Amino acid sequence: MHEDLKIIAIDDDPVACSILTRIFARYGCEYEIIKSGLEAMHKIRDGKYDLLITDLKMPDIDGMTILKESKRIFPETPVIMITGFSTVESAVEAMKSGAYDYVRKPIDPEELLLIIDRSLDNKRLIDENRMLKEELSERFGFESIVGHHPKMMQVFDLVKRVAQSRSNVIILGESGTGKELIARAIHFNGPRRRNRFIAVNCGAIADTLLENELFGHEKGAFTGALTQKSGLIEAANGGTLFLDEIGSISEAMQIRLLRVIQERSFYRVGGTQEISVDVRFISATNKDIEMLVEEGKFREDLYHRLNVVTITVPSLKERREDIPLLVEHFIKKFNAYYGRSVKGITEDALNSLVQYDWKGNVRELENVIERAINLMEGNMITIANLPDHISGRYETKGIKGKTPTLREMEKTHILNVLKETAGDRAKAAEILGIDKTTLWRKTRRYGI
Repeated sequence: MHEDLKIIAIDDDPVACSILTRIFARYGCEYEIIKSGLEAMHKIRDGKYDLLITDLKMPDIDGMTILKESKRIFPETPVIMITGFSTVESAVEAMKSGAYDYVRKPIDPEELLLIIDRSLDNKRLIDENRMLKEELSERFGFESIVGHHPKMMQVFDLVKRVAQSRSNVIILGESGTGKELIARAIHFNGPRRRNRFIAVNCGAIADTLLENELFGHEKGAFTGALTQKSGLIEAANGGTLFLDEIGSISEAMQIRLLRVIQERSFYRVGGTQEISVDVRFISATNKDIEMLVEEGKFREDLYHRLNVVTITVPSLKERREDIPLLVEHFIKKFNAYYGRSVKGITEDALNSLVQYDWKGNVRELENVIERAINLMEGNMITIANLPDHISGRYETKGIKGKTPTLREMEKTHILNVLKETAGDRAKAAEILGIDKTTLWRKTRRYGI
C-alpha cells in the first residue's frame, strides 16, 4: 500500500478515468482525477502531489502545456503521459521535454503500475542524491570553515580560489587545525566534486602497506596476492587524493609518487600494464617540510610538484578571537547530534577556553565541548564542566608531597600578592609585572 503518496491524473475520457480509478484504488494511494486541463493547471500549482499523469490530447489545454508548467514549477516531480496510437511521436517529444515515460491507450493496468513504480523509485533516488549533496555542502562547504580572524579569512579566500583550479595543493599546520576539512572544502566546491575524495594517512601505514594501498597489486605479485586489487590512486581517478602527513613517507615512496604526478600514470605492484589517471593531489603535514627538503629527507622535485599552492592553517592560539565562534558552532553540532538543548556557555568557562593553549587545536576544543555536553547537567556549560587542566581546578587532597604545577604556583602567587595589597588589583598587577587586563583574565581563569 502507498497511503503516503498522492497522484493527480488528468484525462477528459470517461473510460480512461474509470480505468485509472481502479488502478489507483488497487495501488492504495491517495489520488485525484481531473477532467479539465484548465482546472488541472490551477491544481498542480499547489504542488501537493508526488506524481502527475496526464492525457496528451485534451480540448481546452493539452498535456504538453501541463507538462511544461509542472516541470517549470516542480522539476523533480515525475510526469507520465497518456497517448493514443496516433500520437506516439508527440509522446516521445514530451519525454524530450521532461516526461518520465508514456503509456498508450487503451491503458494496460500492469504496464502503468510498473511505470508508476519506476518513476517513484527514480524520484526517491533524485531526492536522496539532493539530500546527500546538501549534507556534503553543509559538512564541507565554505561555511564549515569557522572563523573571522584575518588569518582564517586569508585561508578562506585562498580555498575559494584554488577550488576551481586543477593545481596540486599542500596544506601546512599543526595537528588538529582542520587540514583535512580544508582539503574536503577544496574538493567539494570544485569541478571534481562529483567524483571521489579519498583520504590517506601516510603516517599511520607502514611503507610496504602504503605502496599496496596506493598502487594496488596484480594477482600473484606476492605471497597472499590471490586476486588483483585496485589501489587508491586508481579509485580516485577524476577526483582528489588527500595525502595526510606526507612528510612521513620514505624516499622510495616519494619516487613512485613523483612519477605518478609527472606522468599521470602508474603500474600496480607486480604489474606490467601502465594505468593512466587524472587525480588532483592535496597533501598535508604538521612538519616543517622545507626543513625536511633542506636536510635531504624529502625530495625537492616532489615538494615542488605537490606545492603548486600552499595553504597555511593558523593554530588556535594564533586566532583566539575565533574560539567563541567555534564553541557556539560545536554546541549547535552536538545539540543536534545528541538531541540536547544546551543554550550556551558561562563567561568564566569561555574565558578559560580562550586563555588555554590548545596543543590539539580545533580538534581538542571540539572534544572538550562534546565531553562537556555529555557530562553536564542544566542548559549552560559552566567552568565545572571543563577538564581540570583547562579550568585551573586541581584536586590535591590526600596527596602528600605533590609537586605543584606551574598553574598552581601561578595561582598561589597571585593570591599571595592580592592578599599583600589588600585586594588592590592595580597594585597587584604592578607587582606581578602585568597589566590589569591580564590580571583580570588570570583571576577569572583561576576562579579567584
